[in-house]
Amino acid sequence: MTSTWGMSLAATKLRPPLPPGQLVRRSRLDDILDAGVEGQARLVLVSAPAGSGKSTLLASWLAGRPEAVAWLQAEESDSDPARFWSYLVEAIGQARPFAAGDVKSAVVGSNGDDLVVVSALVNELADAAEPLVVAIDDYHLIDNGSVQRGMERLIDLCPRQVTIVLSTRIDPPFRLGRLRVRGQIAEIRGADLRFDADEASGLLGSAVRSLDRARLDQLCGRTEGWAAGLVLAGLSLERAADPGEFVEAFRGDDQLVVEYLRDEFFAAVDADDRRRLLETSILEQLSGALVDSVTGATGGAKWLLDTAGTNQLLIGLDRTRTWFRYHHLLRDLLRLEAHQTFPERIPGLHARAAEWYESQGDHGQAIVHRLAGGEARQAARLLLVHGPRLLAGGQTETLRGFLDQLGDVAKTVTWCALLYGWCEYVGGRYSRAQEWLDTLVEVAPEGFDHTPAISLRMNISLARGDVTTALGTARQVTATEHLMSHSCDLATATGAAYAWAGQAGEARQALRFAAEKAAAERFPTAHVLSLVYQAIVEFDDGSPASAQTAASTAVDTAQNFGLAAYHGVAPAYAIRARTGGDPVRAHADASQALSLARRASTDLALGFVLTACGDTLIGLGDTAGAPLLAEARSVLARCPDPGVAGRYLARTESRHGLAEAGGGSGRAAVLIEQLTDRELAVLRYLPASMSQRDIASELYVSLNTVKTHCRSIYRKLGVGDRKAAIQAARDLHLL
Repeated sequence: MTSTWGMSLAATKLRPPLPPGQLVRRSRLDDILDAGVEGQARLVLVSAPAGSGKSTLLASWLAGRPEAVAWLQAEESDSDPARFWSYLVEAIGQARPFAAGDVKSAVVGSNGDDLVVVSALVNELADAAEPLVVAIDDYHLIDNGSVQRGMERLIDLCPRQVTIVLSTRIDPPFRLGRLRVRGQIAEIRGADLRFDADEASGLLGSAVRSLDRARLDQLCGRTEGWAAGLVLAGLSLERAADPGEFVEAFRGDDQLVVEYLRDEFFAAVDADDRRRLLETSILEQLSGALVDSVTGATGGAKWLLDTAGTNQLLIGLDRTRTWFRYHHLLRDLLRLEAHQTFPERIPGLHARAAEWYESQGDHGQAIVHRLAGGEARQAARLLLVHGPRLLAGGQTETLRGFLDQLGDVAKTVTWCALLYGWCEYVGGRYSRAQEWLDTLVEVAPEGFDHTPAISLRMNISLARGDVTTALGTARQVTATEHLMSHSCDLATATGAAYAWAGQAGEARQALRFAAEKAAAERFPTAHVLSLVYQAIVEFDDGSPASAQTAASTAVDTAQNFGLAAYHGVAPAYAIRARTGGDPVRAHADASQALSLARRASTDLALGFVLTACGDTLIGLGDTAGAPLLAEARSVLARCPDPGVAGRYLARTESRHGLAEAGGGSGRAAVLIEQLTDRELAVLRYLPASMSQRDIASELYVSLNTVKTHCRSIYRKLGVGDRKAAIQAARDLHLL
């Protein structure tokens, strides 16, 4: 959101809807809600079908409570974890001053990782003593497992002065039975929300004067106290010639809505109002200017006010009466009628909406309408601007959703291929990410600048455990001015490649620059990772004191950013465990490192952490250490070239007598024996993904000759296999 309008629209999600003109106070339900908050229930659950009056009940109840209230109106797009948590943190920040910026950094930096975000949020909430109610309306629209896990964890860990209130059509997938047994939940169900005759008389307004008590009871029975049914009945009763006959014929189920709209509602509005209702049904939220743009008419603001004044199914979203939305039931049926009335006009209406949103700087909504109108190429054009923003905000699921809807168009547009590659990489699908990079190369026009793809290319190589390829790319980067002219993620990836390759000097230089650039760009994840890789460099370079300092700096910085539970920090915890002098702290750090690394780390990082923690625990006499080294061996075996992680594992196994491996505990300083020219020629082919037969063919020698040279190379380098030989040769600057 880059415009003032964009921020105001987002704000409509963060405040309760305005109460209807005919608000019915329901004290019996208010008492249940009050008891939940005052009894310090962790969760207040309002679960009932559509049209039951959940939102109105909560909004009116919260308006009378003394506590600060954080409100979030959930939408389907909020299933993206980063988007959901960003909005929830913003809602809480508006209700109660706290370090929202730090928690937002944790959200963005972790792509909405539930473990990271909830830990950071709970820590902030624990520091405040004042009561707080956090209400989320339409929670059933959230269908992401990570968000669900995070919300259940938030409910479990929130301080007692915080109450979570959820309004939903279906029960959330939480362990509600456990909360009931512990007395930590207050519930309002569909049966509780049914209007009795006295409450219904208030909801019907002036129309109730046409009914006697018996007819009123009959109407409540036919609607089963359903709020939406009673509202619709009230609208029709105003025009009914015979109220008794109307009540006799009235049905209160979902089919009522369809019949009512066609037989009653549309019959009562003039042609101009009917047209506006149908045309604006494509919108999720409405303002006067937006209505005018979509309908091509004028007076949209007055029309909204007039309609809301007579129809409770048009709901106000702000106190200035600028933004509105249709009740879900009315919206769905208006859309159905629109598709039946003028299906050929629907794409054009979406195009008008998209143009208006784009003019206001809301590219996200513009893309939604371009896609809904079948304009995939126009949506792709907008992703050139909006895609990187979503990526930077951690909203990879939202971005991927847009890209998926583009279909084959995404395969023909360079920036879409690049964005797809990043989505796949973040999701841990590295082969798919590489395929999208290959697609980018195929569709790129002549003269296309491939620099924006370099960072992703290095990250994919490292994620697949291919240090050789990543190092080659890093050397190309540092041979140019790209580090200075591009974002910090390029410097971080470059430094990481040098770090895993054991090139200490180049790594330090790139990573210092990456940390400075990340701080200037306010990119906390890149900042933390640059410090983590610095700790790896110091550890690999053989200085325990420097490694301890660097690892502690990385961990402390991560904690300051709310990223202490981010999986990328795992190597720093592992190094701090290995280089520290306190056995208790070493055990704790090793446990934290293992927990984080197993969540989402690449094979390189996981293998390194397993090795460091295994090394630490064996040194502490803990029998859990040796199995960790065995696990590390299986993980790093998947890597084409594990770099320093593979060397560290081999030497750790040798030092603890767990495997036959060449080398000692430090870095190799000299060759056991100088390599011949032919051996050097073979050595230069080892980092490539070529078999010994392929190397023999390339050098015009026999396979046996290459095998002989390889055995001699391994012996002279003091290693036992090809991967170790590659890293040893790098250490000796032979590659």
